[in-house]
Amino acid sequence: MSTAKKEYKRVTVKSLVDMKKQGEKISMLTAYDYSMAKIVDAANVDVILVGDSASNVMAGHETTLPITLDQMIYHASSVIRAVNRALVVVDLPFGSYQSDPKEALRSAIRIMKESGAHAVKVEGGEEIKESVRRILNAGIPVMGHLGLTPQSIYKFGTYTVRAKESQEAKKLLDDAKMLEKLGCFGIVLEKIPAALTKKVSESITIPTIGIGGGRYADGQVLVIHDLLGMTHEFNPRFLRRYMHLFEDMSNAISQYVADVKSKDFPSEEEQY
Repeated sequence: MSTAKKEYKRVTVKSLVDMKKQGEKISMLTAYDYSMAKIVDAANVDVILVGDSASNVMAGHETTLPITLDQMIYHASSVIRAVNRALVVVDLPFGSYQSDPKEALRSAIRIMKESGAHAVKVEGGEEIKESVRRILNAGIPVMGHLGLTPQSIYKFGTYTVRAKESQEAKKLLDDAKMLEKLGCFGIVLEKIPAALTKKVSESITIPTIGIGGGRYADGQVLVIHDLLGMTHEFNPRFLRRYMHLFEDMSNAISQYVADVKSKDFPSEEEQY
């Protein structure tokens, strides 16, 4: 399998399938605002996820459940205005698609029309089959999400690794095949054993994106605040920090406060 990297001026859902065929790994990161999205897009990230993790890192909630559809549209609109290259995928928030396929379609249409996003992402398998089908039938690209699904945290009761037992692992594989058959263009696999990620990735033709799923996924995704070390108290095994911004920003702000208090700032050169 070739590892030659193709340059994509604009990443599409077809681009991601082509990347998998060519053996090129897919990079994916979250963004929730214009300034961050502009930086992420300029770094040639393939997919930007406007995740419902905004509920945690932007609004300070304990879970992803409180964020609303209107709030997701606001974040997605901000991101879209910054992006020139990446595919922008937006999470459908909790309560906007699970129980009613018609409501699911209305929610997806609102995101696409009001934000300008390129695709939506949903959590779950067989239990949301009709919602996924309804959205896809409207021509809206859908990315799936299996394994640890944060919107179901109160059902799980824990953020520990999922699908370690054979029965749950079989269901996850069956769900992945079902999502592919329905027409999803990719699937996020969160916090599952690496061996299962490998099996799923080899069993379907659409790309898998891992977060805590090991190296055998077709791509990887992280929350940008975690990667940059802004959420310094969050330390799961799967997270690699590339910066330590909590400490750096705290030090910079402390220095600013000290400079103001000591009358060092502004200096003669910093005034008109």
